[in-house]
Amino acid sequence: MTETSTPVRWEYFVTPLLLHNEAQILNNWGAQGWELVQIIDGPAGGNVAYMKRKVQNA
Repeated sequence: MTETSTPVRWEYFVTPLLLHNEAQILNNWGAQGWELVQIIDGPAGGNVAYMKRKVQNA
């Protein structure tokens, strides 16, 4: 008999990243289980952070 594993499910969050105290902001998100995927330049200036975390109880 073979075991089938349940695929990991993710939820995503996109947020502007203020240009002051970026490390503290990212650490706060990390403390809530969010993992930084990417930071890009936002369309109106500034940065945009893409975050993900595993869906709980899925």
